Amino acid sequence: MAVVFRVAMQFVGLLLSLLGWVLSIITTYLPHWKNLNLDLNEMENWTMGLWQTCVIQEEVGMQCKDFDSFLALPAELRISRILMFLSNGLGFLGLLFSGFGLDCLRIGERQQELKKRLLILGGILFWTAGIAALVPVSWVAHRTVQEFWDETIPEIVPRWEFGEALFIGWFAGFSLLLGGCLLNCAACSTQAPLASGHYAVAETQCPCLENATAGPKV
Repeated sequence: MAVVFRVAMQFVGLLLSLLGWVLSIITTYLPHWKNLNLDLNEMENWTMGLWQTCVIQEEVGMQCKDFDSFLALPAELRISRILMFLSNGLGFLGLLFSGFGLDCLRIGERQQELKKRLLILGGILFWTAGIAALVPVSWVAHRTVQEFWDETIPEIVPRWEFGEALFIGWFAGFSLLLGGCLLNCAACSTQAPLASGHYAVAETQCPCLENATAGPKV
């Protein structure tokens, strides 16, 4: 029963981590980190991401323009690019290492200690990837709130608000953290070593062998 529970925990943890990794990639390239609705023209909406700014019009559709210079971007967008790339890379490495450490994988069945270390390493990588995804999303959200309630900006000036990418990024970060926790809990759970099982089988077979080889007593 414990083995089934451990394998199920590994499977759920890996699925959560995979979901968080995919969502973090989507968050990186989605141009909806910030939304801007114009009161003067309700048929026109503006969105901003890490790479481009887009305008959505009902008649024309979506038109996007990439940022001209990386150095001209605000600090939160520059750091967010780097951290999101870091999250995507660490998530890929976490999937790679934890995949080879699963109990259901036939490769390396006799190297249980190595598989346990790979699983723990994968969980730690998922933790780091989750933090690297949560930091830029939360930073951009914090700056958006500060600018929204900035009293020095005239009230007539439109304010940026939260975009859909921020919520996806939060969900991705927490999925990576939870998936890493489940993988580490599964790796640190008690597991009966393979050698003891063979020893027990051999020990039960020894009396039979002794009775078969022993001669009749006179």
